[in-house]
Amino acid sequence: MAYLAPAEFVTKMVDAGESKLLMSTRDTLIRAYMAGAILALAAAFAVTVSVNTGNPLIGALLFPVGFCMLYLLGFDLLTGVFTLAPLAVMDKRAGATWGGVMRNWRLVFTGNFAGALTVAVFMAIIFTSGFTEAPNAVGVKIGHIGEGRTVGYAAHGAAGMLTLFIRAVMCNWMVSTGVVAAMMSTSVSGKVIAMWMPILVFFYMGFEHSIVNMYLFPSGLMLGGNFTFMDYMIWNEIPTVLGNLVGGLTFVGATLYSTHYKTAPKRRAA
Repeated sequence: MAYLAPAEFVTKMVDAGESKLLMSTRDTLIRAYMAGAILALAAAFAVTVSVNTGNPLIGALLFPVGFCMLYLLGFDLLTGVFTLAPLAVMDKRAGATWGGVMRNWRLVFTGNFAGALTVAVFMAIIFTSGFTEAPNAVGVKIGHIGEGRTVGYAAHGAAGMLTLFIRAVMCNWMVSTGVVAAMMSTSVSGKVIAMWMPILVFFYMGFEHSIVNMYLFPSGLMLGGNFTFMDYMIWNEIPTVLGNLVGGLTFVGATLYSTHYKTAPKRRAA
């Protein structure tokens, strides 16, 4: 399991950010679509495991399989590009601009949402036998998740919004650490082990991930959850996206870049 030192993998982070900004629209959308779809399937899998076993820890232990698959396949999540794309601008790479960063974020958001929504429709069909009967136990659970993490926050007003935002910040602190972890090793096993740890933390702790929620909440609406699309957008998706941006860029991207890539001069010996 070859390990790369921080100075080495942070250079790879900046290179990856530059690559994403210069990627074609077609490739950006395809990679984002597949990332959203795979992560959504992993979320459906984890909830199914949790319901069937009665043990949420088992679901959380297995959820990272989707994250590992999508990054080994070279697909992109919005939470990852929140962290990586700005580094190319900060490093003044040729062709890297804030306009390009915004373009990348818009395309990845669109692709992720389309992929997650596709799986939401597919799984809703499975959970209801083609919408011919009431949702099964897993479908009912997904509907309740949507209620608790929209109107549940709204019931607490500003305090609920603050809680939601902080959960989103904490989420992408962990998820972006997982993105970076994939660059710490040159072996598949090393990448998987490194990615698995922070993703397990985020999922079990119930932090808010904008792409996972792109699956859970539309799916919850299809399965009879007692909340509205506007509840989802206002009391989850929009604040979650903003919190994910802050968490990934500040606690992972900017900190690693500033201390391992733009290292401050050493102190002189007294």
